[in-house]
Amino acid sequence: MGFLDDLARKVASAVMGSQEESRGLAQALTGLLTSSETGGVRGLVEAFEQKGLGNIISTWVGTGENAPVTPDQVEEGLGGDTVRQLAEKAGLSVEEAKTKLSELLPTLVDRFTPEGCIPEGSLLDKGKVLLSSLFSPK
Repeated sequence: MGFLDDLARKVASAVMGSQEESRGLAQALTGLLTSSETGGVRGLVEAFEQKGLGNIISTWVGTGENAPVTPDQVEEGLGGDTVRQLAEKAGLSVEEAKTKLSELLPTLVDRFTPEGCIPEGSLLDKGKVLLSSLFSPK
């Protein structure tokens, strides 16, 4: 198991308890958030903004409280194909994945963007930032 997989498991446990499906989904989502192919966190923010959901995702990046997101908004922001791929990786139905993503995504994005900015640098650097933010008080 890689560093980021371990990190995703810890985030999912902190956010959603010990549900195995949630950990699998968090690992798949962490891959998306750190992928240079998808643009990582910056690409996710841009995708949500293009779908008119910038007001929601900007609160996850910012330092204030995270705005909630509905399962349908998650699907709109990520795109149906991405949600299906994440669901498959986690062994969930699309509906289950959308619901869990609506709970997990705000916290993961928040943890990947400490101090209200999207970190630059390598995946390992981003992972270190996420890990340190998990154990610092909010």
